[in-house]
Amino acid sequence: MSKKYTPGNMEFVFRPIGILSTPYKSKSGVPIQGGFAPDSEGVAEIFEEFEAGLKDIEGFSNLILIYVFHGSKGYELVCKPYMEDRFHGVFAMRAPNRPNPIGFSVVRLQRREGRTLYLSELDMLDETPILDIKPFVPRFDHRSNTRVGWMERSFRDGDHRKVSDDRF
Repeated sequence: MSKKYTPGNMEFVFRPIGILSTPYKSKSGVPIQGGFAPDSEGVAEIFEEFEAGLKDIEGFSNLILIYVFHGSKGYELVCKPYMEDRFHGVFAMRAPNRPNPIGFSVVRLQRREGRTLYLSELDMLDETPILDIKPFVPRFDHRSNTRVGWMERSFRDGDHRKVSDDRF
């Protein structure tokens, strides 16, 4: 039997598993993708009750962090992304102001010490709540023959920005 879902009849409650410490205290200057900032470093402190979940994580060079855009204020369904000055739908971009302020980033794991993960290639604000961590596995996560929509022009023209501003 199929259920009818509407925005008003479903709710999910998430709680953080840890907190990120990064050098980015304000939105201005945060790299728009961690790959543009290979030297940006920070620390993920995983809460003690979740430490056992880190078993064997040090075998992975990269991790996918799922987190809350805790600095977001509301959302707009059509807006201008950091990469250009044209309007696009929020679901066709990676803007932090979203109906559900959830972000994800691929980061590099430098090392683990207990429940502390030392990371680089960061693009998140300081004190970002972490919702989940998954290993980045190229065999699963890579796709060939992909399209990048409106971003293709920006990449081709080389006019994309590498750091954010306070627009969002």
